[in-house]
Amino acid sequence: MNDYKKGVLCVLACQLIWGFCPIYWQALVPIPSWIIILYRIVTMFVYSYIGARLMHSREEIWGPLRDKAIRRKYFTAGLILTVNWSIYIWAMTSERVIQASIGYYIEPIVICAVGIIVFKEKLTIYNMTAMAFAAAAIALILFHYKQIPGVALGLAGTWAVYSAIKKTSELPAIIALVYETMIYAVIALFAIIYIETKGIGAASMGVPGKYALMFLSGLVTLVPVALFSVAAKKVSLFVIGLAQYISPTISLLLGIFMFKEPIDRIQIIAFIIIWTGLCFFTYGEFISAGRRSKAEEITA
Repeated sequence: MNDYKKGVLCVLACQLIWGFCPIYWQALVPIPSWIIILYRIVTMFVYSYIGARLMHSREEIWGPLRDKAIRRKYFTAGLILTVNWSIYIWAMTSERVIQASIGYYIEPIVICAVGIIVFKEKLTIYNMTAMAFAAAAIALILFHYKQIPGVALGLAGTWAVYSAIKKTSELPAIIALVYETMIYAVIALFAIIYIETKGIGAASMGVPGKYALMFLSGLVTLVPVALFSVAAKKVSLFVIGLAQYISPTISLLLGIFMFKEPIDRIQIIAFIIIWTGLCFFTYGEFISAGRRSKAEEITA
């Protein structure tokens, strides 16, 4: 299997897991989202380091940290990833799954825009059309609700920036995740120790089953993020963006039918507008993929 096919499989698996993740996060309610975030950061680092040690030596893991540029890149990526996680978990545990879905529908187009601006990836009429539809959907929400869709734009924007950083990653995905979480894990660990000793943490809430379940939060995060990290280095940002509306579709259906969140006419119209743009986006990607295949056959 060539690198491109591996990348496609990784990004598809990543999106399927992410799509069903709201079930897990909803299972942790009534534990407050900020406490879940702290545990998620710490357990993410623990699982990442365990995975890294299974595949790499200590020198392979810690050696690259001597490079100041690498420290700067991955610590910045970790900060952006932490912000993205925080918005996401808050949305998942506060009955905003549908709002988060809007963000993840916009996200592929934002990633596409980053690819065009930062990596000079080719701009097509289909990309431009998809971006225009996404902008129209945001404008509709802004005009109707008289407020910026913060959850949607926050999720889309932070993940697009994170995607751009990961695109230039030269380290194995699992080692990169260790770097991205290590500093924030130390901070989160001290915070957990403080709140638990003060009796205001998750352990004192009288929900032992949910508390135990929370220790899987790092693993639930690690698997899709690791898959995404692998995919980001093997396929274009266009392909990553194309696949990334699988998960919000699953989450949207969960929000409506499983969690019974209300959805009004304006939200439905916004989804239709975004999906119309994504149809153009998808069609353009299929055309581009066909052209790439023909070019490869000619040069082979």
